Amino acid sequence: MTGMTTAQRPTLEAVARRAGVSRATVSRVVNGSTTVAEPIQEAVRRAVAELGYVPNLAARSLVTQRTDSVALVMPEEATRVFSDDQVFPGIIRGAAQELEAADKQLVLMLAGSAAGHERVERYTTGRHVDGVLFASLHGADPLPGTLARLGIPVVCAGRPLDGARVPYVDVDNVGGVTRAVRHLIENGRRRITSIAGPQDMIAGIERLTGYRETVTAAGLPELVAYGDFTRESGAAAMHQLLTAHPDLDAVFAASDLMAHAALRTLREAGRRVPDDVAVIGFDDIETAAYTEPPLTTVRWEIVELGREMTRQLLRLAAGEAIEESVILPTELVVRESA
Repeated sequence: MTGMTTAQRPTLEAVARRAGVSRATVSRVVNGSTTVAEPIQEAVRRAVAELGYVPNLAARSLVTQRTDSVALVMPEEATRVFSDDQVFPGIIRGAAQELEAADKQLVLMLAGSAAGHERVERYTTGRHVDGVLFASLHGADPLPGTLARLGIPVVCAGRPLDGARVPYVDVDNVGGVTRAVRHLIENGRRRITSIAGPQDMIAGIERLTGYRETVTAAGLPELVAYGDFTRESGAAAMHQLLTAHPDLDAVFAASDLMAHAALRTLREAGRRVPDDVAVIGFDDIETAAYTEPPLTTVRWEIVELGREMTRQLLRLAAGEAIEESVILPTELVVRESA
């Protein structure tokens, strides 16, 4: 027995004959029009079900100028996106949930290389999607602004560093870090170091700003080493800080993964946490509660960021006015490490 060929698939005309209506009426119903009377809509839906009709999405998009797809662009390598960092999967999950509720498709695009970035630019400027979400932008990437000027709906995770007037959703990075460092100061810590995030990303920049402003206001020195939000970079930065500032008594790490590595490095160096050195992270990923000791950290709703970005994009694509920026709250979760 052979499968059904393209030529054998039921057509709009066949559905129209079965339902006893015109081809144009079937097309309107299939494309979601609400101008057709309910009894006729029901007759068309019944004919569609009986014949097993599947719309030709390519042809439909030529008529409606919609693809019912949204791209989520992450300028990262796949190994980074699908590592044990729960931030990327959380954003993807949030976007996917919101798009599923809207009956739209998520297209995940990774652009961790120059060639990948060019491929994403060709695809998105070719209008193969109805809008584009950007997460984990590095540097002054011009692509979000370019797409927005072309009239393509765009929403970013975090303020674009090139100054483009593109809508974005972010978390209160500075406020979250301020609360974390103040907590350390209030508990008597005076040699507070920071493992900062990458300075080509808005999250890295703002979390370092929060640290610097808070220690400076308290009359304390800035003691900084730099990482890239990964465990490996956190371990290297912690080693640097122990060498340069052996009298340190606290560490604020700009991501939980870097904080996890700091805990291990301190333990290997014979430093007790929190007795000798207090440690605070940022993100409150699931494993933060299971480190030794459990990690004090700044919590933000990772999945909600993906959902809110997508809600804003869908409103923009529908022609609705939206705010230029939405800032989600953060809170300090106090556990045993600080």
